[in-house]
Amino acid sequence: MIVKSQVKYIQSLAHKKYRDEEGVFVAEGPKIVNELLNNPAISPVNIFAISGWVEKDRSRISEKQLIEVSHAELDRISFLTTANQVLGIFKKPVFGKMNLKNKITLALDNIQDPGNAGTIVRIADWFGVEQVICSEDSADIFSPKVVQATMGSIARVQTSYTSLPEFISKHREIATYATVLDGADIKMVKPIKEGIIIIGNESKGISRELLGMVQHKITISRKGNAESLNAAVAAGIVLSHIAG
Repeated sequence: MIVKSQVKYIQSLAHKKYRDEEGVFVAEGPKIVNELLNNPAISPVNIFAISGWVEKDRSRISEKQLIEVSHAELDRISFLTTANQVLGIFKKPVFGKMNLKNKITLALDNIQDPGNAGTIVRIADWFGVEQVICSEDSADIFSPKVVQATMGSIARVQTSYTSLPEFISKHREIATYATVLDGADIKMVKPIKEGIIIIGNESKGISRELLGMVQHKITISRKGNAESLNAAVAAGIVLSHIAG
């Protein structure tokens, strides 16, 4: 059974301020919760689950951390349109210092759509990209919607937020690639083992300041008439071509 104070606490985690203060994030649904519970780098705080999940998966977590709730109670605390068996509160993963040498790094410039941000993290994980740098105005990786879109990859891909122009300036020795409409066709770009690939805002693209700093401008050749590609789709296509 869940108490009123717990409901209030979980609802407060919709806000970045409280997630940051507590150092936690929320994940929902059996698939992502079970994947996080199987990851030794992620520590659960509490798991709120209906009886069906409890009967099947209670061995994954200690009794002190597990709270069985009714369907109605899960609906009250869920951030999903339809609650899905289990909601978990987890400690944010702790990573070491980022190292850009001999690695591909994604940089997200003002990616504000939660679905795009989370899917890009998931795509990065698929292609073995271990780190994503986000501009300070990008969507919070640990917001509930972004976490859901990562489908567990949030535990394996290191993310951080900073001023991208300052970040690029400090790492001039690392080649930079910007996805634009008028760049070199990625089919002609040789696969890379090291570099920073910048993905721009869903409608505005990459900021003018950043574009003036990059070394290589690349594009996905267009055959039809669509104005642009979804940011996450673009990230996947670019990585499939140039991630060595």
